[in-house]
Amino acid sequence: MSLETAEALAPAARDDVVVRARDVVKTYGGTRALKGVNFDIHRGTVTTLFGENGAGKSTLMKILSGVEQPTSGSIELYGEQVTFASTVDARDRGISIIHQELSLAPNLSVRDNIFMGREIHNATGIDFAEETRQTRALMAELEEQIDPATLVAELRLGQQQIVEIARALSVNARILIMDEPTSALSATEVEVLFKVIHDLTSRGVSIVYISHHLEEALQITDYAVVLRDGAMTASAEVEDIDLEWIVRNMVGENFDLGSPPSDYTFGDVALSIQDVSVADPDNADRFLVDHLSLDVRAGEIVCIYGLMGAGRTELLEAVAGRVPLSGGRVLLKDKDVAKLTIAGRIAAGMGLVPEDRQRDGLVQTMTVGRNMSLASLGSFVKTLLMSPAMERKLVDGAIRDVHVKTSGGGAMIGSLSGGNQQKVVIGKMLSTDPQVILLDEPSRGIDVGAKAEVFGLLAARAREGLGVLYSTSEVGECLSIAHRVVVMRRGRISAEFGSNVAKEQIMAASGESLVS
Repeated sequence: MSLETAEALAPAARDDVVVRARDVVKTYGGTRALKGVNFDIHRGTVTTLFGENGAGKSTLMKILSGVEQPTSGSIELYGEQVTFASTVDARDRGISIIHQELSLAPNLSVRDNIFMGREIHNATGIDFAEETRQTRALMAELEEQIDPATLVAELRLGQQQIVEIARALSVNARILIMDEPTSALSATEVEVLFKVIHDLTSRGVSIVYISHHLEEALQITDYAVVLRDGAMTASAEVEDIDLEWIVRNMVGENFDLGSPPSDYTFGDVALSIQDVSVADPDNADRFLVDHLSLDVRAGEIVCIYGLMGAGRTELLEAVAGRVPLSGGRVLLKDKDVAKLTIAGRIAAGMGLVPEDRQRDGLVQTMTVGRNMSLASLGSFVKTLLMSPAMERKLVDGAIRDVHVKTSGGGAMIGSLSGGNQQKVVIGKMLSTDPQVILLDEPSRGIDVGAKAEVFGLLAARAREGLGVLYSTSEVGECLSIAHRVVVMRRGRISAEFGSNVAKEQIMAASGESLVS
């Protein structure tokens, strides 16, 4: 990788601490997001921030990268007190951030996204040839065969995450902040990213890493810091901690994801997917979902597991009406809904929580309440006018039911943490009173405590008769609340298990290598 060593780029420090944050406070109106946090970053190491959604992790990182300024407190960079007026200011001083929510321009190419705002120039203008060469080198380092001229909109979510990472690496950062960089990556892509992180730290680059994948993060962590409710509750070197230590300091007690609700019998078939196929838009002779059939009964929780490319997302989007069927039928309570629009399927009693909440689940210019009520607007209309009181009642109840941490329905959706935004999307669909809910990677960007709340909520709704069909790429989530685990491979069902399935059986059926 074309990175100079941090020793060559950075001034000499008094010790191995390159950044010291002292007594950092950040307030938003009446909310204290950070409460006097002290935080160090060491040269050539990985410091991992753990904490629930809303704990203050992203806020602290935004301050360190120039996105936000602290209300009070100080930051020292190589022993010198600094204030970053902008992300450009922070970047010029060697600090770069990979945000949890992608900030790419979908209508621009991969190359143009990587060099946006810092184009390479020659005597005649922008040197596109050199930008293309450097983009190819970055993609090769990340082991991704992505053409620099490809539009970002044409990439799947995991590939867009790779482009975001490449853009941050391209600025030769001395301090690189990674906020949930693996949330959309496959296991193979995560392995490559970890190799890159090891290479960077060996060159003296300091990494600040934020992840809700606790066990995964422990593989690369040197120092662990736990935030809770805006304050630092614990810090330690990796040799002195384990998973239980992290969870205990994050949430005050051990959480698990629950177990399958078993205190009732299933009802009739609520959703019947019959011989459904979805064609590859780039190759009409290939099926992303290949003649697949699956039933979900009222009150049953079914988990779909599979690796990237197995067809999980394509199946759920086809059932929900987001992509067209190439063949087959979708029955909701014996009614064929395959020809209905998305709105028609929601009205019939089926809703989808999409994988990419930013692009497909939320309207960023709207409030929490309006996002929450979007799918239910028709129920508030009385004599051609909306009833604000009815909408407010639904919003307040949904915020309470899905445990969204917010000052109220009037808050802007962008003021919420990623996990709380995900809860808003889930709450929006549950507010339509569905018979069946589809969830594509419902825990993406959600911490261990919030994940337990979400899965507990789904289990409670299942007891009331809701049919639940969710997909995941995390084996542990298959072993939680699901009554039945369906494994997909290359667009087909490769195996089906009951709730007593072992992790190794699921992984083997998916074609994944077994790792102890």
